[in-house]
Amino acid sequence: MAERTLRGSRMVSHSLETDEHVVPSERQITAYLCPQGHRTELPFSIEAEIPPTWECRCGADARLVDGPEPEVKQVKHQRTHWDMLLERRSIPELEELLEERLTLLRESRGEKPRRKRTA
Repeated sequence: MAERTLRGSRMVSHSLETDEHVVPSERQITAYLCPQGHRTELPFSIEAEIPPTWECRCGADARLVDGPEPEVKQVKHQRTHWDMLLERRSIPELEELLEERLTLLRESRGEKPRRKRTA
């Protein structure tokens, strides 16, 4: 029964649209040059915004020939856990907390409390 339902149709999808009465937009050829000397030419629509860089086939960033300098993005400093901790506590506060936690840990192990260091 299932074989009969597919009779006369293909399993592959095909578009029923045609290219009749379709006018392609005007195009311009842009050239990109990478640091290794590879030249890449790409067609873009006249209305399209041309990117200042394009990834070359070698993986490097190619620059637009006779184009403006690409904008250099500022790299945001990545905050570490230590940086975020220092935003909330000062070094003397952290040392005091460390001593409290070490004292509690030593007491739970049954060790004798140590004397505080004097500077």
